[in-house]
Amino acid sequence: TEFSTWMQDECERLDAARRTIHADGRLRKDNQQELFLAAHDIKGDAATFGYPLAAPIAESLCRLIEHTPDASTIPLTLLDQHVDAVRAIVREHARPDIESVGAALNARLQTVTQEFLVHANRHRPGYLDGIFSPPLAPTSF
Repeated sequence: TEFSTWMQDECERLDAARRTIHADGRLRKDNQQELFLAAHDIKGDAATFGYPLAAPIAESLCRLIEHTPDASTIPLTLLDQHVDAVRAIVREHARPDIESVGAALNARLQTVTQEFLVHANRHRPGYLDGIFSPPLAPTSF
């Protein structure tokens, strides 16, 4: 039961970081750190806490922040979509269809994030090559 509380706390931290960014009007170096750290912690803790579907979405948000050359160009709606997706998965984790809902959210956010990063890094040929390639190690045996 503590895992559920901890995950809710992590989601609140992620949402608070998002609210700070909205209050500032855009993502900047001085406010992106807390959003990144909150997403990174969720990425690392989600499976342990019983919310594995939240991890890839939090990872996508981390990748978005980390690999955008100018953070101020990230649309706030794209940040919102990531934060809202994580929060929805955590909130609705007991739904019988959460696997399909989570997979659909993840697939869409991965696609939109990749499209944005390709555009944002168009002046850096080859930069994203290793970021979107499949892992070298197999994910299951």
